[in-house]
Amino acid sequence: MQIIPVIDLLGGQVVRGIGGRRSEYRPIESQLVAGSDPGAIAAAFVKHFGATTCYVADLDAIERGEFDVAAWKAIADAGLRLWLDAGIGSIERRACVSDWCREYLIDAEFVIGSETLESEQELARLVDQGQAQRLIFSLDLKAGRVLSRIVGWPTLSPMQIAARAVDAGVSRLIVLDLADVGTGGGTRTLDLCRQLRQKYSRLELIAGGGVRRLDDLKRMADTGCTAALVASALHDGRITRADWHAASGG
Repeated sequence: MQIIPVIDLLGGQVVRGIGGRRSEYRPIESQLVAGSDPGAIAAAFVKHFGATTCYVADLDAIERGEFDVAAWKAIADAGLRLWLDAGIGSIERRACVSDWCREYLIDAEFVIGSETLESEQELARLVDQGQAQRLIFSLDLKAGRVLSRIVGWPTLSPMQIAARAVDAGVSRLIVLDLADVGTGGGTRTLDLCRQLRQKYSRLELIAGGGVRRLDDLKRMADTGCTAALVASALHDGRITRADWHAASGG
């Protein structure tokens, strides 16, 4: 299973996510490196763990449409490929983000979050025109409920949303409950991940939120997850370099 470190960006700094309550996010305090500079955090992930890919949530872009391209570039220059969540909800928005990445030579794949997706039809367009292998759909939940601006979607079950995404052509799926982020309380989506793996054997399945230690990563692998998103446990030293390699098989 691949381990994907997470960087949440806000106001030019890396912040610690807490239960999806973004008003409470504060600059990260890490055992890996002093300060909260995006490039320094990214370099620490490379140095300490041998990371090659990083999930980057640009919260300024997601909430206000303001891209932190300088931070994206700093993370990429540290040697990381980005899974970039920059509030992409339409084909036009993806094109804009892609243009910035191309201009600044940023190696990135693009995350399409249910939280920001504009319509179900737009997801099909994104898959058709955006090279499906470079897109990752994120099933965004909060305490088990689907986060979405699309009419009707918040009343559907996570499995129903996942089915619609797969029907649209999605082959890579993140399952993330924001209520678990930064809490160290475990990952509540494991039963959902198990159901998804049983139904979609070829789906690339990524989960995260609440990861505490190596045992949590092992449980995620046992449910069929192909990758795990981790942040706080890396900064706090609860997952070590040895744990990382034990979980990833590296």
